Amino acid sequence: MKEMKSSQIPTKLNVDEVLYEVCGKHVRGTHGGIALEVPIDLQMIMKQLNETVESGVDIVLNHRIYETYAFNDKEFYTLYLMDYMKKLLAKLEETAFWHQPDQVDVFKTSMSKVMKDILGRLKDLQFFTGESLEIDSIVAMVENRDVNGESGPVVITFKHGLKEEN
Repeated sequence: MKEMKSSQIPTKLNVDEVLYEVCGKHVRGTHGGIALEVPIDLQMIMKQLNETVESGVDIVLNHRIYETYAFNDKEFYTLYLMDYMKKLLAKLEETAFWHQPDQVDVFKTSMSKVMKDILGRLKDLQFFTGESLEIDSIVAMVENRDVNGESGPVVITFKHGLKEEN
């Protein structure tokens, strides 16, 4: 899902080598990118009144991913995650992760630990999908946490669920 990752955003691969974590920022702006400033004339006032003010996590807003409330239930999310991981493993074995067969073992070794960790923090996570709103594809997670002494949003995605574009 290309909406989830960008070469302009610093990305950290976590220690289990299966999750990407990207630090975001809480931002506020207008839909369409027009800054809220003192207007010069009536036409500008009218234009700004018609603009929609947005606030949220920069990565979420910039990549047009949308929050989904489908995973408020731990049991439902567990079923989704197990099904998604099975599909991902099958795809990974089929493609050998872009000719890197060691990634199948990395995935198999790390996923149960990662799944257990995610399920343990489920109540602290928000979930987001791409513009298609397909929950059968990758679902990004956002968690607010301290990073380098500052509290902020961290966007989390499964490494093997993303396809890099050249």
